[in-house]
This record gives sequence, C-alpha cells and structure tokens, in this order.
Amino acid sequence: MSESFSSMASEALYMFVFLSVELTVLYLAISYLVGVLQMYLSPEKIQQILSSKHGKGYVIAGFLGAITPFCSCSTIPFLKGLLRAKAGFGAMMVFLFASPLLNPIVIGLFVVTFGVKVAAFYFAVAMGVSVLAGYLLEKFGFEKYVKPEAYTEPQPSCCGSSCGSKPKPVSKWRKNWDTTWADFKQALPYMFVGVAIGSVIYGFIPTDFIARFASDENPFAIPVAAIIGIPLYIRAAAVIPLSAALVAKGMGMGAVMA
Repeated sequence: MSESFSSMASEALYMFVFLSVELTVLYLAISYLVGVLQMYLSPEKIQQILSSKHGKGYVIAGFLGAITPFCSCSTIPFLKGLLRAKAGFGAMMVFLFASPLLNPIVIGLFVVTFGVKVAAFYFAVAMGVSVLAGYLLEKFGFEKYVKPEAYTEPQPSCCGSSCGSKPKPVSKWRKNWDTTWADFKQALPYMFVGVAIGSVIYGFIPTDFIARFASDENPFAIPVAAIIGIPLYIRAAAVIPLSAALVAKGMGMGAVMA
C-alpha cells in the first residue's frame, strides 16, 4: 500500500513540476511577444479598423481581439473607448467576445497541451461564434440598448500633486517586461491551483473512474461537463493543465472542450 502511494505521489509531483516549469516559460514568452506586437498597434489604429462597415471588419475584429486585452475585465474598459470613437457596433461585439476566448495564452497552451489540430479547431469555433454573435447583435439593432453614459468621456482625477508630476522615462522594452511580469504574477496563483489539482488527478485518481463517467461512450458527458464548467470558470492557465490531466486519465475530448 505504501509503495503504491509513494508511486502515485511521485507521479503527481513529477507532473506538477513539469507543468509548472513549462507553463511559466510559455506564459512569459507569449505575453512578452504579444506586448511587442501591441507596441506597433495603437488604439487609434484599432479604432480605425473597427469602424469598417464591411463584412471583413468582423473577422479582423476577431483577430484584433485575439492579440489585445487578455480577459473580459480589461476588454470592457477598452471597449468603452471604442464606443466613444464611434467604432462599428457589430465589430466591437466581435472584439468583445473574441478577446477572452482567443488570447494568445489560451491558444499557446492549447497547442502545447493538446496539439495543433485541437488548437486550430478551438480557434475556428471560437472565432466563428464571435463573428456570428457580433453580426446578429448589429443586425437586430442591439446598439440602441447601450447606456448613454458609456459614450461619456471619463474625467481625470488628481490626488495631491500627482497630476503635475511627470513619471521617469522608461524603456518601452522594460515597460513591456514589467507589464508581462505583472500579468504573470496575477495569473500565477490560478495557474498553480490548476496545475496542483491536475497533478493530484493524474497521480491519484484511477483511470477507470474517470473513463466510466466521462468517456466518449457516455452520451451525457458533454452537456454535463458544459453545465459544470459554467460556475467553475477560472483562468485558462489553470483550466488547461487540469484538462490535460483529465484527458490523460481517459476523459473524452468532447467533454473536456465543453
């Protein structure tokens, strides 16, 4: 019994160390590269592109969402700026949906964890849903439901002499690294929680147990997995390593994607 426990603990520890190192390097590298790309893609340029009324503007908005703010909590403030710049409503909605779903961290983790084919399928589906949702929202006139205050320019606030002080000049490359490191520190607890849970599942949960309830042969596995996933949302950096452990233990890919 002790030998069996020791073996399972060793497997769990190995998986934890391996995933932690791999995801840390991947997260930092992708975040920094995206930051470099954003240096040359100004908000004004994004506004100009999203103001396009042509159909291709929807697809472009999806790709822009994929390389700009990583989560909905940072996308929505950015979206207010687009509203005030009179960008196209449908394109803005595509941008809003695509930004958290298609950010480079998610796609990079998908490629490393599940392979290029699964990542490409996820990208195509998420992009298609985002474009369709944006098109339908504009087609049916949902722009009229946007609150008037969303178009109001925010007033700057000052505390003491902060408005008159000038920050020290910082290299754009150093600033990009500082932003990358700050984002990584925010994601780190979530990532380690996901890696830890996934490692425990990988080391201690019997393969037969997961395969019995969540394999491809169970017709209810996909809808149940989708319902369970709604209240359990955490960062992709935590969900994807957890999903990798479930796949390794026999969970069907359809249920994992759901």
